[in-house]
Amino acid sequence: MNRYLVLLMRRPQLDPAVVPLHRQFLEELREQGHNEMSGPFGDGSGGAYLLRADSMDEAMTVARRDPAYTSGGWDVTVHEWRTG
Repeated sequence: MNRYLVLLMRRPQLDPAVVPLHRQFLEELREQGHNEMSGPFGDGSGGAYLLRADSMDEAMTVARRDPAYTSGGWDVTVHEWRTG
């Protein structure tokens, strides 16, 4: 499996009710062995998670299921991260 860094930046129209759904999504990924780590940025502007997936297509599919993405409250980008 490869690693993908999923970056989430809050938009002004963020609905705070989506945050618990996003956290639940991350926990489910962790239980499935796909989320190595995650957390918010210290300045409150967003957060990131390290996703394990077989391909960029799979990583994008997973990220697009995230309530952070589906709600439209965050800008979400995915980058393959070649860690050593």
